[in-house]
Amino acid sequence: MKHVMEALRKREAEEKLPVIRMEIDYELVTLHDAMIGGDVEQMKKTKRRLSELRKQLIEWSIE
Repeated sequence: MKHVMEALRKREAEEKLPVIRMEIDYELVTLHDAMIGGDVEQMKKTKRRLSELRKQLIEWSIE
């Protein structure tokens, strides 16, 4: 049973990692646009989101 759970977890990680990377790419574009536009509030919001995504990426990469 343990092997089945590990296999399911690995498959879930394989599906989630590309999605997280795409979200990071999108947020980086958003941050770039906010920096060019001088939108400080959007920069802060995007940086917070990038920090969350970074944690998710690390969490799913380890397992």
